[in-house]
Amino acid sequence: MYRIFARIVCVIIGYGFGLFQTAFIYGKMHGIDIRKHGSGNSGTTNALRVLGKKAGLITFIGDVFKAVVCSAFIKLLFHSDSKMLYIYVLYAGLGVVLGHNFPFYMNFKGGKGVAATGGVIIALGDARVTLIGFVLFFCLSLITRYVSLGSIVAVTSLIISTFVFNQTNHPVNHWPTHKENQIEAYILIMIFIIFVLIRHRENIKRLLNGTERKLGVKEA
Repeated sequence: MYRIFARIVCVIIGYGFGLFQTAFIYGKMHGIDIRKHGSGNSGTTNALRVLGKKAGLITFIGDVFKAVVCSAFIKLLFHSDSKMLYIYVLYAGLGVVLGHNFPFYMNFKGGKGVAATGGVIIALGDARVTLIGFVLFFCLSLITRYVSLGSIVAVTSLIISTFVFNQTNHPVNHWPTHKENQIEAYILIMIFIIFVLIRHRENIKRLLNGTERKLGVKEA
């Protein structure tokens, strides 16, 4: 019962952290409602296109940082239950993504949760998994200039790299020891991927038909 309650608490706390909308706040500080410009998303890519490189960088760092800080708080709060920390961080991370994507005070219209998911990946504490994800994101985004493609592949790599490392003698750091918790962890990771795929469904359609907008290319 305690651990069920802890899971719920983690999601609620995560949602609270996710409500810190970096792009929206930065835009308001400069007299712009980010939701009324560009794609209308309160995320890094739209901030970059509408407000410039500085805004894009600040938004990316802010959205990553809120997930990292939330995870650190969760680890501090539940440090006595160390065997469950990986699971708790995942639940808190899902809460952050939900808060970022669906902030109640913005009529549930936020971002797509990629940077926040990146923060969760960092917080899970395995440098190998983190490096793979971020290298894929930046390389694909720079080479193809499709940020959406880089985002989708990077987040998807989380489940692949986690599974591959866990099949070796060097499993990911802090991975649960009990079989039931391992299955739960895989399910939670898949939920992150599903969130990103759903939020990028229109991008996926445009990528398939060749009409996705490239980074740095202005609309005609």
